[in-house]
Amino acid sequence: MTDTHKYHFDVKMTCGACSRAIERVLGKLEGVTSYTVSLEQQSVDVEASVPFETVLEKIKNTGKEVLGAQVIA
Repeated sequence: MTDTHKYHFDVKMTCGACSRAIERVLGKLEGVTSYTVSLEQQSVDVEASVPFETVLEKIKNTGKEVLGAQVIA
């Protein structure tokens, strides 16, 4: 069994298309168990078995600015 971790990202998003772009890449990323993207709170919470850096890079590759990031558990 692979360990899962929880990650939190503060991401600058200005519209629904921004949040959908992040949802799209996280939905395709193997090892992501669940995620929540909140346009209102400008945040992304991810539960995954993939490394933190992998998730961070996928979010950055959408063109969105990551203002803060941390491993929760």
